Amino acid sequence: MTESVVSMKNISFTYEQKKVLDHINFEIPRGAFMGLLGPNGGGKTTLIRLILGLLQPDEGSIHLLHQPIEKFKQRNKIGFVSQKASAFNAGFPSTVFEVVSMGLTAKVGYLKFFKQQHKEKILHSIDQVGMLDYAYENIGNLSGGQQQRIFIARSLVNEPELLILDEPTVGVDFENVQRFYELLHYLNETNNITLLLVTHDTGTITKHATDIVCLNKTLHFHGNPTEYNSLTEKDLSQFYGHPINIVTHDH
Repeated sequence: MTESVVSMKNISFTYEQKKVLDHINFEIPRGAFMGLLGPNGGGKTTLIRLILGLLQPDEGSIHLLHQPIEKFKQRNKIGFVSQKASAFNAGFPSTVFEVVSMGLTAKVGYLKFFKQQHKEKILHSIDQVGMLDYAYENIGNLSGGQQQRIFIARSLVNEPELLILDEPTVGVDFENVQRFYELLHYLNETNNITLLLVTHDTGTITKHATDIVCLNKTLHFHGNPTEYNSLTEKDLSQFYGHPINIVTHDH
């Protein structure tokens, strides 16, 4: 039986008298690379906030690493990378090293000096995302794709078991998107980090993910990429709530 890092049972959530999530049941197996798909307003962000403990469900239970979320204390084991465009001011005068070091402030504390072991861990995380040569570069000088690698390094410094990424490739050019997915694949395969990636890029995610989840208030699909690719236009239209035409393309 596969171990789960996240288990959600009968989860419902209502916002301003509108049902956002309706009796959601699913698990994220350890070692999975899960793609979370769904239309805007379908509840993806709410689901992430529930996993991160930022919201409380109206009903149902959530377990993280086999612990009820109410008792879960190992928050450093859950990493989160948001959309760069809405989460970061590129003009902020910090080096790559300083940005990644922010991931350790919960452990080390603010306004405290890092010990050598902390510095080594920061540099190791930067190296894992292939950006060691830029460790002391101002992060504002980097491209969007490079910056997203640094935000992943900021999460990796805490050695997370689950890394959640919310549409991290928005505004990133195609070439860097491909490199980004290669990095995620490396982290998943080599570091055994479980990944939950929110995206609208169905064509790319199905080439890399091990699991696909489709969410639009309810759970419409949970399976592997091959099963997802076999869905018909009628299936997808019911999922998205409007007519869908399947267009296959390769770059």
